[in-house]
Amino acid sequence: MDSVLLVVLVLVALGVAITVVVVRRRSALPSTEERSLPDARSEQRSLSDRLEKTRQALGGRLKGLFSRGPVDEDFWTGLEEALIAADVGVPATTQVVNRVREIGPADAADARVALHDELSAILAGRDRDLHLGDAPSVVVVVGVNGVGKTTSIAKLAARMEKSGSTALLGAADTFRAAADAQLKTWADRVGVEIVSGQPGADPAAVAFDAYQAARARRRDVVIVDTAGRLHSKHNLMQELGKIIRVLEREAGSVDEILLVLDATTGQNGLAQIKQFTDVVGVTGIVLAKLDGTAKGGIVVAIEQDYGVPVKFIGVGEGVEDLIPFEPQEFVDALLADA
Repeated sequence: MDSVLLVVLVLVALGVAITVVVVRRRSALPSTEERSLPDARSEQRSLSDRLEKTRQALGGRLKGLFSRGPVDEDFWTGLEEALIAADVGVPATTQVVNRVREIGPADAADARVALHDELSAILAGRDRDLHLGDAPSVVVVVGVNGVGKTTSIAKLAARMEKSGSTALLGAADTFRAAADAQLKTWADRVGVEIVSGQPGADPAAVAFDAYQAARARRRDVVIVDTAGRLHSKHNLMQELGKIIRVLEREAGSVDEILLVLDATTGQNGLAQIKQFTDVVGVTGIVLAKLDGTAKGGIVVAIEQDYGVPVKFIGVGEGVEDLIPFEPQEFVDALLADA
């Protein structure tokens, strides 16, 4: 009898211990509402926070400049140096500084206002919408190796899915086996379908298959990835032109041709704009890795020197960290520390 009682007491004690552990673990876990906060906070982070490196680099220089004495030649030289250091580029910097000087600011505070207005004017009035026609709309994404093209495609697909449009990816980069695998991984992550071909297959044929699949499956958009190719390689660029021609023949038109640039390369990436535009007619820029560089002024150089609108910017590694480019918010962020 005593042994039975002992067993019962042990079982009761064990049950109590398990209950305590479970309760403690549950209390340590955040509630459903709390667990949603990190994503919400990420979405609510200001562009100024995301562009911290550029903001601090440019703003730090400008803050010292705007807090000094008269607006003299040293002031204008300092302003030029600050803008060039932020990769605004020499031609755009020269134009910006000359126009601010022409206004004749009475002091540094007036010069700051004039600088803000001039940068805003350069970026104003461009069509930054993503223009999509009849389903399935066709978006082709181009760029050189290593710029973040594949991840930008996945993030763009995720944006479309979140907005209610269905997307299908076409893996027309058949030269690099890892590219297909990487795009498949991202497709699984964001929950979209993908059409790919065998290694070494004709990229234009894969693009054709992807479009046909999107039409048969009634998808709203097909986003075609292309091989990351050096803009200086004539044959590869001509092959890219073939992809565009095949899609235009099947769909009637290609709605968007987006060039992905790596913001961390700064001025070195600008030559790509002309080369790709000459071959395929780039309609917009996706500026990736903007959060990871102090060269955010490259946006001004892109639009001032080439006139191609920046439509999206990459400001983080998360799926939702590809956001539409908002010029006024960008200029405010650029000068936030000034």
